[in-house]
Order: sequence, then C-alpha cells, then structure tokens
Amino acid sequence: MASSSTAPTPPAAGDVPFDQWLDEQRRGQHHTVRRVPLQALPGWHFSRDTGDLVHSSGRFFSVSGLRVTTDYGTGEGRPHSWTQPVIVQREVGVLGVLLKEHRGEVYCLLQAKMEPGNLNGVQMSPTVQATRSNYTGVHRGRRVPYTEYFTGDRRGARVLADSLQSEQGWWFLHKRNRNVVVMTDEDVPALDGFRWLSLRQIGALLRRDHLMNMDSRTVLSALPPQVLPCRGTGPGPAGEDDALCSLTEVLSVLADARFRYELSQEQLPLREVLESSAGPWRRTGDGIGRDDGRHFTVLGVTVEAQAREVARWSQPLLAPVAGLAGLLVRRVGGVPHVLLRARVEAGTLNVAEFGPTVQCSTRHLSERGAHRPEFLDTLLAPRAGRVVFDTEQSEEGGRFHHALTRNRIVELEETDEAAVRALPPDFCWVSVAQVQALLRHGNYLNVQARCLMTALTLATG
Repeated sequence: MASSSTAPTPPAAGDVPFDQWLDEQRRGQHHTVRRVPLQALPGWHFSRDTGDLVHSSGRFFSVSGLRVTTDYGTGEGRPHSWTQPVIVQREVGVLGVLLKEHRGEVYCLLQAKMEPGNLNGVQMSPTVQATRSNYTGVHRGRRVPYTEYFTGDRRGARVLADSLQSEQGWWFLHKRNRNVVVMTDEDVPALDGFRWLSLRQIGALLRRDHLMNMDSRTVLSALPPQVLPCRGTGPGPAGEDDALCSLTEVLSVLADARFRYELSQEQLPLREVLESSAGPWRRTGDGIGRDDGRHFTVLGVTVEAQAREVARWSQPLLAPVAGLAGLLVRRVGGVPHVLLRARVEAGTLNVAEFGPTVQCSTRHLSERGAHRPEFLDTLLAPRAGRVVFDTEQSEEGGRFHHALTRNRIVELEETDEAAVRALPPDFCWVSVAQVQALLRHGNYLNVQARCLMTALTLATG
C-alpha cells in the first residue's frame, strides 16, 4: 500500500511491496535526535524540593528515586535493599490495534512510527500508541488518528481484548498501559504512514531485527485464538484437560510467589539516591549513571520529527545495558507448553508476575562471580531441541534509548521428561491455551513474556 493510500480495504497483491513502502516512510520521516545534558534539557528541570527530573507542565513523566527491599533472588531468604532512579508515569496510555477480516485473512492496521530511542528510527507501531497527554492534546500537537476506535463507542467496532498490562518493572514504577484489540467491519482507509498487514505478514516481519516495536508485540500477544493463523508451534485445539497442570495450579504458583517474597517499594526524592555516600548512582557530566556502568544510565535528547504529532520536543531517555529474554517450549502429550517463571522486579505493581524462562542482562553474565540463571545454558546451547526463534528486538523507543533485548525461543524434544518434572521453585509449565487465557487479564505476564508469546504464536512453525 502506498504511503498516500486511501484504499477502503486491506491491501491486495498488487500494492507496493512492504519493504519499498517502509523505505519510503523512513526517507520521508525526517528526524534528528541530539544528546543534551539533563541540566540543559528544554522544558525539564531538577525539582528544587526533591531533585526529581520533571517536566515544566507537571505532566508526562518524571525520573524519581526508589528504595527497594526484597528477599527475591538472594538464595538465602534474607532481604537485601538498594536505591535506584526510576521512571514514574501515572498516566495510563492506550496501545490499540485495529483488525479487519479481508478475503478470509485477518489484517492489522499498523503505523510506521519514529521514536527517539529507536536504534533505527522508524519501526512498526500499533494503530494507536499514545499517552493520555498525547490523545487529550496536552502537547498541543496534531490529533492522534484512529483513537475513536479505542474510546467511547468505538464506532461500533467489536472488542476482542482489553486489559491493563504492565511495562518494564526494573525501569518503571507501577507503569501500566491499556492494551486493546478491536475488530471493525468498516472500510477504514490507511492514512499516510499506516499500512494494513496480514497476521502472516506480521509473523514474517517479527523474525527481522528491530522492525516490530515493543508496543505492537505486547498488544498482539492478546489476540484471541480464533483469529490466529494456524502455526506449527502455536496453540492447537487444546482445552483445560489437555494441559500438564490445571489453570488453578498455574495461578497457585504465582500466588505462592506473591505470598512468599517480600517486596517493599518506597519512592524517594531523586536527590537522596544521587547524593547518598553509600549508593553507586551519581549525576554525571550530562546525565545520571553509575561509576561501574551497570544497569542503565539516564540521558537527555532534543528531537525534531515532522511526522509526529509534535514536531519538536525534548525528553529524558533511560539507556539500559543489553538484555536477553528466552522461552523454552515443549509439547506435552502433543499440547504446546511454555516454561514460565514467577519474577519479582523493583517496580512491579503486585509483587510478582510470570516472566519468560530466562530474563537477564547479558553484560552482567561476564562479571566475576555472576549468577547464571536457571536454564540459561539450555536456552543458549540446547543439546536436545531446536531454536525456533532468535532475533534482537527494541524496547519501547519513547522512553528507552537503544534498549536492545535478544529474544530467543527453543523448542525441547517431547521425550525430555526430566525437563517437565524436575523444576526449581517459581517455574511452571503452562499450556499456550492457558497463557492466552491469562493474557485476557492484567498483571499476570510481564512485557518480556508477552512479546515472546507474540513471536511464538505468529512467527514460529
């Protein structure tokens, strides 16, 4: 579909090939992102009272301080405590994907969108990806298109999924976005920068690095089974009786983790975190970071992007070290299951959520005495299995700078009974159908697990 398409239905075979269209979008969306010291960031300042980095409007988000105390991950059950900077964004944004069935296939309306933190500038985002400040016009920019399908009466579109889902718990405090999928019967033209893509096309695009942005991947995890194309590793016609554990048993694993682990979160003035003689965080020449370079830094950027709702703005970005998110998959009695782990993260809203089998920062693995997560070696060098998905993907480019996470899925052989029965605490084999049931609700699966589920159901076979 050409960038100026007004076709009333999803694309036919004769439209402009996707790669050509995307190249046109990237050439046409001129943008510049420049590093600026935080203390000179236009529209932002360090609060005189707290030292928090805040916007002059009092809206959008802030960078504050957080004290965390938890016994998760200690191995001995004794609590440990630390402080860190954290992004506080009280607003709940909308991440919405509009669907339409066309000639027997389901299509999604996606947008080629520039985000200041993206490694490659433009990636494919949901139909609507907007904070409350964006879609209510606080930024005084152009209207966010297609919001009418995700608010109010939704122009009669049918809601297929709608839940509040968490974002990165190590970098946000209690952050959630509304993930919405709706199906329309209307003929909806694709505006400039938007394109209808079939689920099969999206599955192929997911196998390419840094193309489908994080917000698209998290929303697409909520697609109901009835609209998914048939894939080899994806869900089959399995019910509750076909799963290794009942859904009640699965939920019990998560409830037990939320009960056993302590997680105390105290929001602090950022000044206390940065000026503590016992803490590692400091104001640097142009940002915030640690002397040892671990975890992340906070930097400032000014942005010019003519294709965005606002053509010029400035903001902080959190720049993390590279990460790894991996999922082990196995069929049990022919039914596909994934190995999830109940995880506690610094800013999690409800103590713990199910995360992927492995979730870690790859840089820290090479440090002396570093803990190697359970199943890491199986994920990286499987002796009895096959790699079905392996890409490098971007985290959300509106808040994170060049945040790269390797996404990897390994399917184990069905004959490996030991992998099913002998599990460390907090791990659980969950059928794909059960995961899809959990994804109808918020705060069961973290964002890394949701993105991997999208890859599993759309991009493997």
